[in-house]
Amino acid sequence: MQFDSLSEFFNMGGYGFYVWLAYGVTFGSLALLVIQSMGQKRKVLTEIAKKIQREDRLKENRSNKQ
Repeated sequence: MQFDSLSEFFNMGGYGFYVWLAYGVTFGSLALLVIQSMGQKRKVLTEIAKKIQREDRLKENRSNKQ
């Protein structure tokens, strides 16, 4: 489909609202998914680091007692 002007492109033959809304919802959902995934990854890595530190402290305490 060829458009004669930029306003016709955005209007999409009267369906522009639905087309651009669909694009907005899609990209908004993908952005939320990426942001949520990054947050969960950071949380998991922080928990792993805390567990490693705790294990190191426990090993150090065990070696000090012997």
